[in-house]
Amino acid sequence: MTPRVKICGITRGEDALLAAQLGASAIGFIFWPRSARFIEPEAAREIVTALPSNVVPVGVFVNQPAMEVRAIASRVRLAAIQLHGHESVEYAGSLMEPVIKAVPVTEVFEVEALDAFPESITVLLDAHDPVRRGGTGRTIDWTLAAQAAARRPVILSGGLNPENIRAAVTAVRPYGIDLSSGVESSPGVKNPASLRALFEALSLRPAERAHNT
Repeated sequence: MTPRVKICGITRGEDALLAAQLGASAIGFIFWPRSARFIEPEAAREIVTALPSNVVPVGVFVNQPAMEVRAIASRVRLAAIQLHGHESVEYAGSLMEPVIKAVPVTEVFEVEALDAFPESITVLLDAHDPVRRGGTGRTIDWTLAAQAAARRPVILSGGLNPENIRAAVTAVRPYGIDLSSGVESSPGVKNPASLRALFEALSLRPAERAHNT
């Protein structure tokens, strides 16, 4: 089954619309000011207004006050919140929108730890980077990710790109995938050719892919 696709770190309307046209289920906007892919709420709202109704706008935040998150979510008209810091389950529960919680997959990662998150919270598995908080281009341990995906629906992130996406999806079988740097020309600027290659790779069956290589 083809996973749901979220293209994150969007800063330009044309990138968001192309991703949506190609088949993205969600578009991610980063509202953490220290990110190289930061976007002002007003600019994000303009992009959200132009998105098809079936594409979910997601706001990404890192250890920001809940009041600030709620205000931006309301202004931009976000449909989901992604938390990429040390936010607690109680913090997540205080938000009105559905929550995606990023969990770093490190050498000491234990799949059982995911049981601390209620089913109402979607878990996103990403590489550990306490400074950049995502968009690192580093892959995670797909064996551990597969164990997590067998335990609960997860979104796979970390170093995904058009070249490795089929292998990643086959190995992990995630509910969704999240890409940012793997389809970029530079931080916040998506590469149209990479986006097209990504969705082409996802749509090809193994036999078709072998025939085309």
